[in-house]
Amino acid sequence: MDKKDLIYQLKQQIIKQLNLADKKPEDIKDDDPLFVEGLGLDSIDALELIVLLQQEYQIKLKNAEEGQTIFRSVNTMADYILEQQAGAAN
Repeated sequence: MDKKDLIYQLKQQIIKQLNLADKKPEDIKDDDPLFVEGLGLDSIDALELIVLLQQEYQIKLKNAEEGQTIFRSVNTMADYILEQQAGAAN
C-alpha cells in the first residue's frame, strides 16, 4: 500500500473508531494536528488510536511519549505505520 492510500484509509478508520459522524476523510488534512487544534482530539481519543494501531496494523506502542510524535497528524501516523511494516518485513 502506498502512503497516499494509507493516509486515506487512516482517515476513514479514525472517523469510524472515534465516531466522528460529522466528518468525512476530505475534512481531515494530512498535516493538521489531531489534538487540541485541528481535530481537537483528547486523551480518550488517544487510547482509541492506540487500539486502532493494534487491531488494524498489529503495532504496539512502546511508551506514551512515542504517541505524542506518532499521533501528531495523519501524515505522521502513516509514516510510523510504513516504518514499522518495513522493519517487520526485514
